[in-house]
Amino acid sequence: MRIRPAQDADLDAVAAVYAHEVETSISTFDLVPPPRGYWQARLSSTEPGDHLLVADDDGEVLGYAYSSAYRPRPAYLRTRECSVYLAAGARGRGVGRLLYDDLLARLAADDVHTVVALVALPNDASLALHRACGFDEVGVMREVGHKHGRWVDTAWLQRMLP
Repeated sequence: MRIRPAQDADLDAVAAVYAHEVETSISTFDLVPPPRGYWQARLSSTEPGDHLLVADDDGEVLGYAYSSAYRPRPAYLRTRECSVYLAAGARGRGVGRLLYDDLLARLAADDVHTVVALVALPNDASLALHRACGFDEVGVMREVGHKHGRWVDTAWLQRMLP
């Protein structure tokens, strides 16, 4: 398995991983999977600190990680929000850690100062992954999302880069 920048040929697999989460979980607050153009825009971004990486196992996309703008105002340019999503069969195999380690190294090389992540609760596995990657929990927002007939809390996590 290797971690590498996503290519156009990966976008359908990336979209399928995300669509599964949209339809079955609270890990994203999207209610409808986004169109392919959404993924093409992520892939084609040239903003420093914007990345879309995939975990590739002999041509099979096991998951992906991305980073993007935290907020659209210029003072936030060196802060990036990140996330990781894994195919169901890839969980518990260290794939998320490999994706985040690579992504965080790229962000440090981009001179990003702060990385933030948002985790819908409960999600013990995601919280454990973020903590293992050096993120600290900095707050919980109560009942900010409503999905699958229930209110969902979110935890904000933050990591400072050297």
